[in-house]
Amino acid sequence: MSTASSTALRTALRETFPVAMGYIPLGMAYGVLLVQTGLPWWLAPLSGVMIFAGAMQFLSVGLLAAHTPLPAIAFATFAVNFRHVFYGLSFPYQRLESRWRRAYGVFALTDETYSLLAGRPAEELPGDRIHLIQLLSQGYWVAGGTVGAIASVALPRGIDGIEFALTALFVVLALGHCVRPANLVPVLNGVAASAVGLLVDRGQFLSVAMGVFLVLTIAGFLLRRKEVTDDDGVSARRGGGDRDSDLRPAGGAVSGAA
Repeated sequence: MSTASSTALRTALRETFPVAMGYIPLGMAYGVLLVQTGLPWWLAPLSGVMIFAGAMQFLSVGLLAAHTPLPAIAFATFAVNFRHVFYGLSFPYQRLESRWRRAYGVFALTDETYSLLAGRPAEELPGDRIHLIQLLSQGYWVAGGTVGAIASVALPRGIDGIEFALTALFVVLALGHCVRPANLVPVLNGVAASAVGLLVDRGQFLSVAMGVFLVLTIAGFLLRRKEVTDDDGVSARRGGGDRDSDLRPAGGAVSGAA
C-alpha cells in the first residue's frame, strides 16, 4: 500500500470511529435478534452486504416473522428510507470519480455517513476518502451483525429485550431532537402520525404512521418553499421601489427648482 493510500485509510478510520461505536454494537443486536427469531445466522452478514439499511433490517425481522405481505414490507421500506432522497440532493457524488463508485455511494448512503460527508469542502474530502468512509461504515455493520449472529447460536433461546435495541436507538435520537427548538416541527409531526396510526389500525400501525409522517413532511416542505418564494417576491418588489426612489431627486431639490 502506498503512503498516500495508508494516510487516507488512517484518516478514514479516525473519522469513522464514532460510526463504529454505534454500528458494531447495534449490528450485534441485529444478529442476535435475527437468530433468536428463527432465521439462519448467515442472513445477518448477507443482508448487511446486500441491503445495508440498519433500521429497515431490524424492522424486516419482525415483519418477516409475522408473515407480513410483501407490498406492506415494500411500503414500509420506502417510508423508512424516503429521507435518503433529500440526502442525495446535497451528497457530494460528483467527487466520486468512477461510475461504479457513484453507484456504491448511492447504495451505501446512511444517516451517519451523510453527517460525516455532506457540506464539507472538496479539498477536505476527495473521492478516495468518501469511498473509504462508506466502505468502512458498511464493514462495521457487517462485522457487528456477523459476530452477533454467530454468538447468538451459543445463547439460550428466548432472550427478552433484544428487539428493543432499535426502539432504544430511536428514543435516544428523538430525545436529541426534542431539546432543540428548531426541530420541534418534526417531533410534533411524529407524535401526530403515531396518534393517527394508533387510532386508524393498530395492526398496521407502522405503515399508517409512516405514511402520515411522509405526507406531513412533504406538506411542510411545500409550505416552507411557498413562504420563501413569497418572501423573495415581496423583497424584490420592495427593492424595486427603493431603487425607483433613489433615482428621483430629493424633495428639497425639486422645491428649489420650482
